[in-house]
Amino acid sequence: MTQPVLASTAHGPAFAGLSPTTPPAAWSAQLASQLAGDEAILAWLEIDLDATLRFASGILVLSSERLLVLSADDRHWQSWTYRPGLTLSRRDHSGVGTLELCDTEALLASWRYTLGGDIAAGRLVDHFMRQLTFRVTGEMPPPSALALCPKCETPLLAGQEECPACSKEIHEPPSTWTLLRLGRFARPYKGQLILGFVLSLLTTAATLVAPYLTMPMMDKVLIPYQNGQPIDPALVALYLSGLLGASLVAWVLGWGRTYILALVSERIGADLRTTTYEHLLKLSQEYFGGKRTGDLMARIGSETDRINIFISLHLLDFATDVLMIVMTTAILVSIDPWLAAVTLLPLPIIGWLIHVVREKLRTGFERVDRIWAEVTNVLADTIPGIRVVKAFAQESREAARFRAANVHNLEVNDRVNKVWSLFSPTVTLLTEIGLLIVWAFGIWQIAGDQITVGVLTAFLAYISRFYLRLDSMSRIVSVTQKAAAGAKRIFDILDHVSSVPEPVNPVHLPKVSGRIELRSVGFRYGTRSVTRDINLVIEPGEMVGLVGHSGSGKSTVVNLICRFYDVTEGAILIDGVDIRSLPVAEYRKHIGLVLQEPFLFFGTIAENIAYGKPEASRAEIVAAARAAHAHEFILR
Repeated sequence: MTQPVLASTAHGPAFAGLSPTTPPAAWSAQLASQLAGDEAILAWLEIDLDATLRFASGILVLSSERLLVLSADDRHWQSWTYRPGLTLSRRDHSGVGTLELCDTEALLASWRYTLGGDIAAGRLVDHFMRQLTFRVTGEMPPPSALALCPKCETPLLAGQEECPACSKEIHEPPSTWTLLRLGRFARPYKGQLILGFVLSLLTTAATLVAPYLTMPMMDKVLIPYQNGQPIDPALVALYLSGLLGASLVAWVLGWGRTYILALVSERIGADLRTTTYEHLLKLSQEYFGGKRTGDLMARIGSETDRINIFISLHLLDFATDVLMIVMTTAILVSIDPWLAAVTLLPLPIIGWLIHVVREKLRTGFERVDRIWAEVTNVLADTIPGIRVVKAFAQESREAARFRAANVHNLEVNDRVNKVWSLFSPTVTLLTEIGLLIVWAFGIWQIAGDQITVGVLTAFLAYISRFYLRLDSMSRIVSVTQKAAAGAKRIFDILDHVSSVPEPVNPVHLPKVSGRIELRSVGFRYGTRSVTRDINLVIEPGEMVGLVGHSGSGKSTVVNLICRFYDVTEGAILIDGVDIRSLPVAEYRKHIGLVLQEPFLFFGTIAENIAYGKPEASRAEIVAAARAAHAHEFILR
């Protein structure tokens, strides 16, 4: 038999390593016996569930002529050719996807699959409807007319906003420009920052006085003395006084600069922590469902500390280094332009090295932060659940988890340190070579009577500081990329918008009677359908119990009524008012909630009882304890 034609497609692979038009090898022989020679395969889907939701294997194949199915239930091939009135639809609920083939009169067939094949199912439905339209009308609808993901062109369900292929968090390397976003936290302290910059400028200028005074001391005091002239004590005292005065001024100005900028950086760090934590509290329950506690703690704690240290220490050092290099370069050029040009020879090479290393460290440190968050996640999981760990004797298992996370952290750090360890000695070597070049060129100029020994001495004093600052600037690449990685993780929180927003024009209910109505309520968690078309009315004073198997959506309904999540379809009304039009905090004050898993904050029993009403009196707390039948137990 002639082998079937495999059609080309613009869509990406349905499963890793497989083309949408190339079914798995396990089905090739059976398909070859079913397809005609001129049939082209357009899409396929492996069915891994039967009608009773037990795991079974089957396959749907869409060709240019028909829909061909080997059912997971009866193991017989079936096929349907394209004809007017046929529809193929796809939906999912509680982790199970369903494909339904219908005509104008009845349901012809349905198939179930786990949501791992949802993307392939979407492609199959997409191709089926396009091919059917082509057979009926003679015109092929363009892909742009369909609901496709703009990035990967995966077909989306009706009303589906998030692509299942692109919805996973993408770890983009942090950019150094992210640090500029910290300006909003520095803006309230701009006066102190300007003062700190002025003090840095004056401090740097004061430290450059000493090398300049070595030049006249050599040419007017020491060299004349070696040639037989007497030393002028007044002149020596003048130069030494200048050196001492410059040192004292630099010390005072440096102390003031460091103190002011340290105060500012502490306040910026505190504001950053407070703002991040307050924003975190405003985010919906959906955000916390996809995050680990240890990761969030690491972001607010260690990342803000890292940014604080960067601002108070390293950023100050960097500003000082830049000022020192610029001012030193200006002095060197004023003394001797040719010698200054020789001094600056290593700069382009060092600049190129910094650029190369920065690109490598940029991704490395962001990966280090994520791996370190995994270490803290193990701690955040284990320590609060230590009773469970000990009850099931899983200490060795948790120790192995921590050890594995720690080893992974060590491996990632080793890769980053491998790059960094080569960079620093290379910069040091280049600065040493630059110093030797200055010596050689300076001796050659002295031999030609172009400069004096004092000029070369001053140059060497300046050049030592110049290369020291250059080496310091190169080292700041590491801490800058670490701070940028930390800033990115902080702004990932601050940039996140709550999926339960406050209403633009809020409605205030002076009194709540308590009538709850669910109108055609549906909810999708990410891309998966959890509940659909729920209609329910609960009258004031009525007690209602929700019964169903695990995963049927009971807790979801309660979460939707409390507005921990917002419905994706329909509406929930309280006394006839959509709860999305009510201020969130004001609405939740009317709700009493007993959690399935109670949580106690650190503090007294009275403080925990009054958590929802901190201003409650002792009598109200006791009354609440009596109502919960806990008062006698508490007294005991």
